[in-house]
Amino acid sequence: MCLPVLLQAGNVKTKVWNPKLPQSGVMNVITIEDYKSTYWPKLDGAIDQLLTQSPGDYIPISYEQIYSCVYKCVCQQHSEQMYSDLIKKITNHLERVSKELQASPPDVYIERFNIALGQYMGALQSIVPLFIYMNKFYIETKLNRDLKDDLIKLFTEHVAEKHIYSLMPLLLEAQSTPFQVTPSTMANIVKGLYTLRPEWVQMAPTLFSKFIPNILPPAVESELSEYAAQDQKLQRELMQNGFMRQVFSPL
Repeated sequence: MCLPVLLQAGNVKTKVWNPKLPQSGVMNVITIEDYKSTYWPKLDGAIDQLLTQSPGDYIPISYEQIYSCVYKCVCQQHSEQMYSDLIKKITNHLERVSKELQASPPDVYIERFNIALGQYMGALQSIVPLFIYMNKFYIETKLNRDLKDDLIKLFTEHVAEKHIYSLMPLLLEAQSTPFQVTPSTMANIVKGLYTLRPEWVQMAPTLFSKFIPNILPPAVESELSEYAAQDQKLQRELMQNGFMRQVFSPL
């Protein structure tokens, strides 16, 4: 049974009730053809705008209308198709993002990765609440997963994993060069990488420990210097193995 919930999209919180039903109390049947021709195109366009918006942008979409589309499709048993379409849509977007990063020169690579990460995580703050019914009645119930976790995993697999070995040497170099990268950018990326995959701390423990408290075990001063030496060794090895040349070579 479909019930009203509290909808929060980004920083906007709205109580949205069930879309009005006909006087008979029966919702009109939505066929798969209706879904493909009418409902998904509305969702597709809204997702496009949310994925590509910049911070502070005004997005001319009706959150209540999009929520209503999702609600009706869930009630009409189109959750599986809608979930599949959503994952495909976002996967295609992230593959384009990855290719754009691939073509970025080293001097702007860190900043562009930061923008891509921030833009995507910002979009999820709106996308996930809009699909709250699909998450509750399909993803959590039938797949035993969570939509936000699934969408974060997509970024990890299609962007972060593909770029971590080119990004990390640049981050290590930047931390030793004053003013090359702003502290806020460095903090955003390091914290973001830790959110995506905590085990990446092992690649550069000293770097991560500067922005994330208590991630390293208690250590004596000599061990801290060893961590720093490990970071420097990793940077040299990655450069020697050609990660930078491979990633930033002309396509």
